[in-house]
Amino acid sequence: MAQSPFIIDVTAENFMAVVIEGSQQVPVLVDFWAPWCQPCQTLIPLLEKLANEYQGAFILAKLNTEEQQALAMQFQIRSIPAVKLFYQGQLIDEFMGVLPEPDIRTFLARVVQPQSAGPMDDIRTALQQANTDAAGIMLADFLAADPDNVEARILQAQLHTQVHEYAQAQAIIDLLPAEAHFTPEVQVLKAQLLFSTLAQQAAPIATLQEQLTTNPNDSQARYMLAAQLVMQEQFEAALNELLTLVRKDRGYADDAARKAMLELFALLGDSPLVTSYRAKLSSALY
Repeated sequence: MAQSPFIIDVTAENFMAVVIEGSQQVPVLVDFWAPWCQPCQTLIPLLEKLANEYQGAFILAKLNTEEQQALAMQFQIRSIPAVKLFYQGQLIDEFMGVLPEPDIRTFLARVVQPQSAGPMDDIRTALQQANTDAAGIMLADFLAADPDNVEARILQAQLHTQVHEYAQAQAIIDLLPAEAHFTPEVQVLKAQLLFSTLAQQAAPIATLQEQLTTNPNDSQARYMLAAQLVMQEQFEAALNELLTLVRKDRGYADDAARKAMLELFALLGDSPLVTSYRAKLSSALY
């Protein structure tokens, strides 16, 4: 896929032109990153997605701190990812670490206004309203013109998930480029697919609970119960079952309970449950 006109790699040679002078025209968001930084690999696709969505309402300037150490020192970068917003030649705001997409939109809103809604926004709105027929038609038209568009493929996987076509959704995810797998949208999709597929194979909740009453060491029943609880949005109860399984039978299905907890953390995003159960999981493991 060609480099977007709204995303520029900056160096010491072009920093003044792109960031300082360029921000006289439109806001410039500078992302200080490095190839070894795992959180950076999560944040970059999200910033790139927003830069393309906003269609020039701001410029994303990506600065590799490994290659541009003098600039990193000049801006006192001690931890990455670090993101700085320039406007009219001045640094006006900044944040560190990985923020959820709504928080980044709020951060940008100080000086950046998104362009009018485009096809992707219309498709997202249709999916949010569970209007899957309309979303499917719009996606088909869009992909006919741009079959390699990653954003559209992710929305297509979301559509298949909404209508319970899990195999089709998984097939689309499997073909996405490696960097797309770090995006929050795809991480959530993977979690949804895991628990949806498990729940399809599982007995009803009452049956699984009865099995565990008879045999508390039935790891399969506990794992399937957690999946069913997730589908019922009983997230804390599901996390409790998975944590119990980690403690009782860590080796079950190649560490499946721990992996499922990580998937559920991705699904829950910034829920307080994530902070609480990350600590409990860490305690159980170490």
